[in-house]
Amino acid sequence: MKEIFKLPRVSWSCLRVWQRDRDAYMKFYKVGLVGSLGDPILYLLAMGYGLGNFLEQMEGMSYVKFIAPGLVISSAMFSASFECTYGSYLRMIYLKTYDAIIATPLSIEDVVVGDILWGATKGIINGMIMFLVIWAFGLIDSYWAIGIPLLIALVSFLFASLSMITTAFVPNFEAFNYYITIFLTPMFFFSGVFFPLTKLPPWVTTLSKFLPLTYSVNISRALIYGTPSWIIAWWTLLLSVPALISFGLAVNLVKRRVIK
Repeated sequence: MKEIFKLPRVSWSCLRVWQRDRDAYMKFYKVGLVGSLGDPILYLLAMGYGLGNFLEQMEGMSYVKFIAPGLVISSAMFSASFECTYGSYLRMIYLKTYDAIIATPLSIEDVVVGDILWGATKGIINGMIMFLVIWAFGLIDSYWAIGIPLLIALVSFLFASLSMITTAFVPNFEAFNYYITIFLTPMFFFSGVFFPLTKLPPWVTTLSKFLPLTYSVNISRALIYGTPSWIIAWWTLLLSVPALISFGLAVNLVKRRVIK
C-alpha cells in the first residue's frame, strides 16, 4: 500500500516517451484535430449562436460569450482524458508499447510520466486551438486572457493524471464508459459551462463544488472577460493540489499494474 503513495521517480528520459507519442500523433494529426475539436465548435455554433438567440443574457453577457470560456477548458479536459484512457490503454495492453520501452534502459516511471505529459500536451493543443477559435469570433474582452494557456496546461495535466488512474484499473475498453458517463459527462453539464450554477437546483450547486471543472470554468471566465479577483488564487490551489496528488497516484498505480 505504501508503494502507491510514495513519490514517483521522474527523470528526463520521460521526454523520450513523450517524443515517441508525439511522432506517432503527427502521422495522423489532421484526423485527430477534426475529431477532438468538432464537438466544442459545434456546441459553440449550435448552442451559442443558435439556442443563444432564444435566451436572455447570462450574467450580463450574451449566451455565446457565457459558454465560450467553458468550451475552451472542456475541450482540453476531454482531449487529455481520452488520450490517457483509450490511448494509454491501447499502448499498454494491445500494442505492448510499455513492455517494449521498459525492455530498454527506460523505467516504467519514465513511460507513465511521458504518457501523462503527452496526454496533457494533447489537451493543451486542442484547448489552445479552441481558444483561438473564440478569439477569431471576437469573444475575448480582456488582456487577462493571456493567462489562459497556463490554465489550459494545468487542467490538461490534472485530467491526464486522473484518467491515467482510471486506466490503471479498467479490465477492458468498455469499462471506460463508466468513467466517461458517470464522471466526465455530468461534470461537463453541471460545472457552469452552459448555465450559471445559481440557476440550478441546490443539490447540483453543492455537487459542483467538488468538481474540478467548476473552478477551471470560473477562472477561465474571469480571465477572458477581465473580472479577476483574489479568489482565483484559491481556485488555482484547488486544481493544483489534486493534480499533483493524482499524478503521483497515477504513476504508482500503473507501475503496479504493469509489473503484475
